[in-house]
Amino acid sequence: MTELNIFLVGPMGAGKSTIGRLLSQELKMTYIDSDREIEERAGADIPWIFDVEGEDGFRDREEAVIGELCQRDNIVLATGGGAVQRDANRANLQGGGYVVYLFTSVEQQLERTARDKNRPLLQTENPKQVLTDLLARRDPLYRDVCDLLVRTDKRHPRSVVTEIIRNYQQRV
Repeated sequence: MTELNIFLVGPMGAGKSTIGRLLSQELKMTYIDSDREIEERAGADIPWIFDVEGEDGFRDREEAVIGELCQRDNIVLATGGGAVQRDANRANLQGGGYVVYLFTSVEQQLERTARDKNRPLLQTENPKQVLTDLLARRDPLYRDVCDLLVRTDKRHPRSVVTEIIRNYQQRV
């Protein structure tokens, strides 16, 4: 049986990192978080990259990393929430594996990201409005690129993983 890579897309706070790690353990695949990979290569954290290079600079780095990672085999990749904004990223994800959109509500995102200072786009007076606007722009892109949409609101990560594996195994 050929193993398809699994690529997780969705907004911040949807559970991509947690679910990605669990999926990789269950399927004995390598787990990679594209944001952590960018930080390692840059030798700096994402807020610093945003401050120094702006969002475009960060997105350029992200596009290069995702392009490279999509060429690997046997991986579970958790992407950053904005990765789907670039055509090249969507093409690489669709061409390199099974794309799962982890959908979650803005309320759930707020709950899960409230104390996280490593999210530059949320360092604002009204993070709820930022998340609402981001979801409005990005949701059609997530839906367009995905092979499977899974809702994560108020669900235990293991039940989400079970649903993904069941659908993934029908695909490979």
